[in-house]
Order: sequence, then structure tokens, then C-alpha cells
Amino acid sequence: MKVVGLREAKQKLSRCIDVSQREGVVITRHGKPAAVVVGLKGYDMEDVGYMTDPEFWRMIDERRKETRTIPIAEVRRQLGLPPFRKRTRKARGKRAG
Repeated sequence: MKVVGLREAKQKLSRCIDVSQREGVVITRHGKPAAVVVGLKGYDMEDVGYMTDPEFWRMIDERRKETRTIPIAEVRRQLGLPPFRKRTRKARGKRAG
């Protein structure tokens, strides 16, 4: 992680953003951490919105604590899909030999 003073960060903001694509950049004020610049190259605005939304992460945390699951047969029924059937060897076809 790169550490840069606020004055230098202001003067070289473009460079800080370039560096942040590879590693985090900590910006200090009076020698103490004040902010972190993290590169977001490859993300779209929707991704960034979710990554920074505390309510979204609270919801994810709540869902992870739930132990209730839905059997695949019920999911298929709700989606109007035919029941899952295991294929037999014959139905899979013969191996090329």
C-alpha cells in the first residue's frame, strides 16, 4: 500500500489514481491516515453503488445467516420447469473409443 501526503496527492491526483489501480493509496493529513484511494477499473457504476452501500451489505449479511433452503424440485416447480431426472448411461450416449 502506498502512502502519500495530502499536499502531494492534490498535486499528483492523476498519478495517485493510476497507482490505485494496482494497490491502495493511503492519503495522510498531518501524518495521520485520512483517506484511501482504491482503483475501480473494470467496475461499472452499479457495482460501485452496491460495494459502497451499507444497507446492501446488511441485507447480504442477514441472508447469509438464514439457514432455510428451497429444494431444487420446488425451484423447478415455481419456475414452471419439468422435474429433474437423472440421465441413464444409455441416454448419455456412448463414449468414443
